[in-house]
Amino acid sequence: MARGLETEWEKRLRDLAAAKAGLERRERQRPRLLSEEEKKKIRSLSSDLHKVWTAPTTTDRDRKELLRTLLEEVIITVNRSERCAHMTLRWKGSALTEIDLSLPRMKPHGLHTDEDTISLLRRLAVHYPDDVIAGILNRQGRKTASGERFTANQVGSLRRYRNIPRYEPPATPPTGEVVPIRTAAEILGIYPSTIHRWLNDGFIAGEQVTSGAPWQIRLTDELRARFVEQTPPGHLPMVDATRKLGVSRQTVLQRVKRGDLEAVLVTRGRRKGLRIKVVDSELGLFQE
Repeated sequence: MARGLETEWEKRLRDLAAAKAGLERRERQRPRLLSEEEKKKIRSLSSDLHKVWTAPTTTDRDRKELLRTLLEEVIITVNRSERCAHMTLRWKGSALTEIDLSLPRMKPHGLHTDEDTISLLRRLAVHYPDDVIAGILNRQGRKTASGERFTANQVGSLRRYRNIPRYEPPATPPTGEVVPIRTAAEILGIYPSTIHRWLNDGFIAGEQVTSGAPWQIRLTDELRARFVEQTPPGHLPMVDATRKLGVSRQTVLQRVKRGDLEAVLVTRGRRKGLRIKVVDSELGLFQE
């Protein structure tokens, strides 16, 4: 018994030493607070961004970080028939910059598989081995770059050329039951059309093996928690959330997809719909 206590004591001492070392490491990595003189210099630089941008000490990485800080969103509209594009830059503070661009002429390439088939291959490779994928591609009437039917060897070669991982059966099955949209709608207490709409908006994720195949929903506890009967405190309708955050509906949905904003779907009462959680910290961050 004494030996067991001694062993446990030594283990606890090692854990304590490791925790102290980790704390010291984080303390060293913590950013140093700026002095008042340094803050004053930074504020003066903000009045002449061109000087900061063209300074020889400003690296490309610095310029990328500066753009990420200043830009709210970028909208690009491409007109391939006229080989031009229109770009709208939305800056923090709601200022807009409109830019028209000419698209370069694309040089003809050699034989290649169309990108739609490559995109399908990426999705199928998550679920099926090469021989099954070849059968699916052939049933859809797809051809190789040389116009032939797909074989398992051709699928494998194309997959390796495009750096697409081969199918690996999962060690443990994912949690949650996979059900059709209609069944999911009945369980969640909403209309199937609502699930289709939120799938398109990216509010919930769906599983679809290939284009045209029925969508399926994996009913996890996390997904069920997003559907509520009453609006939780601090959650606003989409219109109010966009007005308070000062951004577009598309930007709010993008932040929900990234996990930057929390959202729930109210399924009961006269005011059904999406509710966005907006707190003061998020308001200050997005408006700076």
